[in-house]
Amino acid sequence: MTGSILLQAIVFLAGAVVCVPIAKRFGLSAVLGYLLAGILIGPFLLGFVGEEGEDILHFAEFGVVMMLFLIGLEIEPRNFWNMRKTIVGMGGLQVVVTMGLSFLMFILMGYEWKVALAISMAVALSSTAIVLQTLKEKGLMNTTAGAASFSILLFQDIIVIFMLGALPLLSVASHGAESDDHHGSINLLENLPLGLQTLVIISSVALVVLAGRYLFVPMLRLVAKTGVRELLIASALLIVLAISFLMELAGLSPALGAFLGGVVLATSEFKHELESTLEPFKDLLLGLFFMAVGASINFVVVSENPLMISGLVIGIILLKALVLFIVGAAFKMKLDQRLLMTVSLAQIGEFAFVLFSFAFQLEILGRAVTDMMLVVTAISMTLTPILAMLNERLVLPRFGTKESVERPMDEVEKHSKVIIVGFGHFGNTVGRFLRAFGVEPTVLDFDSNRVDFLRKMGFKVFYGDASRMDLLESAGIAEADILITTIGNPGVTADLVKQVRKKYPHVKLMVRAQNRYDAYELLNIGVENVYRESLDTSVKLASDVLSEMGFRKYTLHRQAQQFIRSDEESLRRLASQPRNEAAYIFKARQEIAAQEKLLEEDRRRGLLEDDHLWDSEQMRMAKQ
Repeated sequence: MTGSILLQAIVFLAGAVVCVPIAKRFGLSAVLGYLLAGILIGPFLLGFVGEEGEDILHFAEFGVVMMLFLIGLEIEPRNFWNMRKTIVGMGGLQVVVTMGLSFLMFILMGYEWKVALAISMAVALSSTAIVLQTLKEKGLMNTTAGAASFSILLFQDIIVIFMLGALPLLSVASHGAESDDHHGSINLLENLPLGLQTLVIISSVALVVLAGRYLFVPMLRLVAKTGVRELLIASALLIVLAISFLMELAGLSPALGAFLGGVVLATSEFKHELESTLEPFKDLLLGLFFMAVGASINFVVVSENPLMISGLVIGIILLKALVLFIVGAAFKMKLDQRLLMTVSLAQIGEFAFVLFSFAFQLEILGRAVTDMMLVVTAISMTLTPILAMLNERLVLPRFGTKESVERPMDEVEKHSKVIIVGFGHFGNTVGRFLRAFGVEPTVLDFDSNRVDFLRKMGFKVFYGDASRMDLLESAGIAEADILITTIGNPGVTADLVKQVRKKYPHVKLMVRAQNRYDAYELLNIGVENVYRESLDTSVKLASDVLSEMGFRKYTLHRQAQQFIRSDEESLRRLASQPRNEAAYIFKARQEIAAQEKLLEEDRRRGLLEDDHLWDSEQMRMAKQ
């Protein structure tokens, strides 16, 4: 037993290590690499893991549980209120219209209305895991399409609670189904009347929320007083697993319980501690989930019904795409942003596995229909990264950019010597300061809605994906002296820098880095001018604190500039260090000690004793 589990773990890890780098080598998404790895090692192709798919389903459920906990941990209740119009408006419209059209489609196909309604609920949902991971990989979370997709996914994550509560009302059986597939599961509600089951399900969700505030968080505070960090993490996982188990007892999905557990803990003071500890495992767990989805594609079912399954996959994707495109138009999104959102959300999501399994347990769906819809769901999820790639490379350059790009890009004939890539909060500040000195840079941004808004405010901003060299060339990179990149995605920034340095070595690169580790990567690929977004602000805050404590302002100004110079020199020395944690910590402590010694020696030598130039009180006393 132990050997079998270890062997499966080795096969999963080996599949990821082999397939994901190959996918990235060909410019494909890492998500697609995980999905292909799962397909290859799954029980229906090479058969390296899983017997009759049962083990893979367990892996998939574990991946969903852990993934949804981490997603729930990132969500705070106030986000729902701040985004209420887009969440309820866009999300509600998408779910209702998609359910209505898919319900009619399955009725026309000859399914009973209860079956059609249960399937349409699942069809209305999209994959939170795939969509968010893909948007983050591409650096699109801060675009209009990214924000809209996130809002719709939030609404879907909420509405699935009510869908699970409504399913028992559709059950044709007076009791929960008893089959060999569920002989090991426990459902305390299976003998209750259907109406009471729904009431108990909704009440259990409310109970979890209340328990989180008045039971779980106080318990974590008691554990935190012990000072044992790993015990705090163990307690948080205990809460999540306990909620998941209780949800399973109530006939609900443990994944839903994990999501609620994450949301509950997101409101506590332990949120950031948990995030920082679990973040290293997040991508690996998501990868495990994607591989499990790929492995769950039952090619036996596909071979038995190829026309039906392919027709359903194409029909559902087209139906959802049509609804999403109309929703985007109703909320006045630009064409390119609508296309991005449409392609991102056109699949069926991971919660469909939960809904279909629950509907089968309640005898709403038969075995054949359940197997078929599970395969359709997995295939639609697998196709998403491929469709996103085709949209990015074939559709957007021809259609998505026409109404946004051709008009402003025609005006980029008077090329500036300075080009700014990315005009969010960071780039906006850079651009405003340059313009105050009469320097009018050429600005490129990938969010057409933001471009139009900033152009109305008087900025010369143009739509364009700066990672495409042809657009950079049309913006005048060949004649430019300086390229400023303020993109928030380190991977996109690194790729852009490599392309420009290779083709246009004369252009001076000035690059934003979010932290020291991003700066290390940029320095190691040859970028000399790296600007950490938090450095100057942090030193300015510390200087203001010392000023409030009575230190002289001019002294603080000189010391702050010296601290920044010293820190920049230290950054360059540390960038060459290996990423071995022990060696890095040792070298970093040496650098910090040297920096503090330098500042202390300045004070001891008395170099700053007469720095009264900005201290009006000292100047008045000197005149007297």
